[in-house]
Amino acid sequence: MRLGINLGYWGAGMDGDNLAVAQEADRLGYDVCWAAEAYGSDVPTVLAWVAAQTERIDVGSAIMQIPARQPAMTAMTAATLDSLTGGRFRLGLGVSGPQVSEGWYGVKFDKPLARTREYVEIVRRAMSRERLSYEGEHWTLPLPDGPGKPLKLTVHPQREHIPLYIAAIGPKNLEQTGEIADGALLIFPSAAHLEETAIRHLRAGREKAGLTMDGFDVCPTLPLALGEDVSALADIFRPYTALYVGGMGSRKQNFYNQLAQRMGYEKEAAEIQDKYLAGDKAGAAAAVPQSLIDQTTLLGSVERIAERMTAYAEAGVTTLTLAPAGFTLDERVAALRAGVEAMERAGLA
Repeated sequence: MRLGINLGYWGAGMDGDNLAVAQEADRLGYDVCWAAEAYGSDVPTVLAWVAAQTERIDVGSAIMQIPARQPAMTAMTAATLDSLTGGRFRLGLGVSGPQVSEGWYGVKFDKPLARTREYVEIVRRAMSRERLSYEGEHWTLPLPDGPGKPLKLTVHPQREHIPLYIAAIGPKNLEQTGEIADGALLIFPSAAHLEETAIRHLRAGREKAGLTMDGFDVCPTLPLALGEDVSALADIFRPYTALYVGGMGSRKQNFYNQLAQRMGYEKEAAEIQDKYLAGDKAGAAAAVPQSLIDQTTLLGSVERIAERMTAYAEAGVTTLTLAPAGFTLDERVAALRAGVEAMERAGLA
C-alpha cells in the first residue's frame, strides 16, 4: 500500500503552509499529492505551483469537475501538466453535485453516469492524439453542418497513458468507475464496510470490462490526527462530517448521507441532515456519532493508526491518501511523519 496526501481546497486558511506540507511529503517519499476544487480555487493552477517546487511526488486532481470544462479542455490541461511535470500528473474527475453544477456552472445535473462515460471516452481519445470526432448524447464533435473539423492534440504528454481516476460514491458510479477508469477516489471510507460499500462494485465493473482488480488503484482519503485522546480528536472532525452528511447536496441528492446509511447509520444520518438543513449546524455536528468519525478517519497514537492502516490494506486499499490535521505547520508535518512511521510499523511500507 502506498501513501498519498490531500491538500484539500486552496483558500481554506492553511495556504501559507500547504507548499511546505507538500514538500515534506515529497521528501518523506509520499507517492502522490492531491488537491481539490469546488467553487473557489481551481485545481490545475494549484498542482502546477506545487509540482514546480517538488521533485518526485506525483500531483493529482481530486477532482477536476466535469461540469466546469469541456472534455477537450480537460485533455489539454492533463497533457500540459503531464508534460510540464515530467510524467507526474494523475487526472481525477468527478461530476460534483447538483448545487455546484447547476448553481455555479449552469450545467444541468442529469444523467451523471452517461455524462461521465462520454466525457472519459472523449478525454482518452484526445489524450491519445487521434483526430477527435465523437457522436454521443451529450457531446458531438465536430458540430454537424458547420466549419468544424476533427482536430488532433498538438501537445505531446510525457506518457502515452495518463492515469485517470473517478470520484465515486454510489454503487452504479463505482461499478462504472471500475469499468472505465484506472482508479477510484473514495471519501468517508470505513475499512470494516469497504467491501460492501465500494470494492464489490468496483470489482463488478472490472469484470464487466474483462479485467481484474490488479493494477486498479483504490484510493480513499482519510483525515489523520495524532494524539492520545481519541474522543477529543474525533470532535475536531464533527463539523466536517456534519457538512458532508448533512449539507452536501439536497435532501434527495446527498451521496454522503446515502453512504452513511449504507454503513448502518440510517437514523443518525437523517438526524444530522434534518438539523443541518434547518440551520442548526452545531446540533448537526453534535449528532454525528463518534463511531462514524472514528471509522472514517485515522485517529490516535502511531500504534493505533498502524493497526487501522493494516485494516485498510487488507480491505483492498492500494493508495491511502492522508489529510493531516493540525493547527500549525509543525502539527501537520508531525502527522505526515506519523503516517510514514505507522506504515513502517504495520510492515506496509
